[in-house]
Amino acid sequence: MPTHKSYESAEKALKSSAEKFTPAAAQEAFQPIMDNLKAWGDLVQEQAQASQAALAQTFEVLKDIKEPQAAFNAMGAFAESLTAMFSKNIMDAVALSVAQFKGTVASLENSFPASEAFAGIANGFKEAASKMESSMETAVNDGAAAVKKLRAA
Repeated sequence: MPTHKSYESAEKALKSSAEKFTPAAAQEAFQPIMDNLKAWGDLVQEQAQASQAALAQTFEVLKDIKEPQAAFNAMGAFAESLTAMFSKNIMDAVALSVAQFKGTVASLENSFPASEAFAGIANGFKEAASKMESSMETAVNDGAAAVKKLRAA
């Protein structure tokens, strides 16, 4: 008998919620996902265009070089440029990830039935994400500085 009662309870919950499942509600529910995907698509497109521009510029510079030392210097400048671009790309991706993570946590916090009980956990998650972002920035900056130091040597 308990199985029957559970079925009736589930059926009642589904029927009472059915009017909430409208195309507009579904579109509204998926909008944050679509916004996140668009942000990633825009970031990837921006990074690809910057990479293509840097490569094209390097080929233009190399095209006119006749002596080996000048080519070596141009390749060193290109490597430094790539390192800076790579560093920026990583930090942009991390910043977007952290922003989206914090947005998701905030959304969960707002929709949680007892949001005040979840606030401490949500703040902990957000703080951890900020610390991770800061640590990543330090690591990327240290790596870029090491590459720059190698080039100067």
